[in-house]
Amino acid sequence: MTVEQQTTTRPLVVAHRGASAEEAEHTLRAYRKAFDHGADGVECDVRLTADHHLVCVHDRRVERTSNGSGAVSTLELARLEQLDWASWKSGPGESEQPESDPERGHLLTLRRLLDTLVDTGDEVLTLIETKHPTRHGDDVEKTLVQVLRFFDLDRGDRPGRPHVRVMSFSARALLRVHRLSPEIPLVHLISARGRTLPLDGELPKGIGTVGLDVAFLRRKPSVVEKYRRHGHQVFVWTVDDEADMDLCRDLGVDVVITNRPKTAIDRLGGTL
Repeated sequence: MTVEQQTTTRPLVVAHRGASAEEAEHTLRAYRKAFDHGADGVECDVRLTADHHLVCVHDRRVERTSNGSGAVSTLELARLEQLDWASWKSGPGESEQPESDPERGHLLTLRRLLDTLVDTGDEVLTLIETKHPTRHGDDVEKTLVQVLRFFDLDRGDRPGRPHVRVMSFSARALLRVHRLSPEIPLVHLISARGRTLPLDGELPKGIGTVGLDVAFLRRKPSVVEKYRRHGHQVFVWTVDDEADMDLCRDLGVDVVITNRPKTAIDRLGGTL
């Protein structure tokens, strides 16, 4: 079920960095767990390594989610692949049995994730967020478009293929993607903190979806209707509280992005 085909009242459920409340974020295990729960899609953040590979890592630095140190942008892929990306979230006894899932702690590259999604043959909603600021500047978007072209995912939504959306808080980054590949759908993220777009429901030319911080949605729920009147879709992140899930359903948002996909699906009405 795609966003465009959605006919039920329940929003689509997208797993934020995979089922990251249960498994180490941005690992294949987290994404597989999300699909086991029936998630409609997945979300990932991407950063460029020093040797220009896109990796699925949220933070600018690696300390929080690995056993290494340093900024992603200054480390080469080979070094990042030597790190353990899962032990920080190990459950009881798991750190003593790495052989049970040899991929569990491996760094996930965007290419590896897309390989996995393409192989399913499903129309998985796939949200890819580019992170800024970064020392690599517009090379992030240039490399992302190249990767999407390699997988033939840069020409809009098609049957039997992942349905990709590129997201960013930076309108400039999104417009770079639009210039490079105008058929890729874009999502402009808006945080409850810091600078935001004017709240009249309009988005920059070429951008069709807004991604609202759930904290912002709580304060200004009427904004959903403003974006809808301009023909835009509304995604909301990160929706982990059940009361927020109810709010998103009641407001008729298109997508909820959550660390708890199983809880969201159960709360919002099951699989589509």
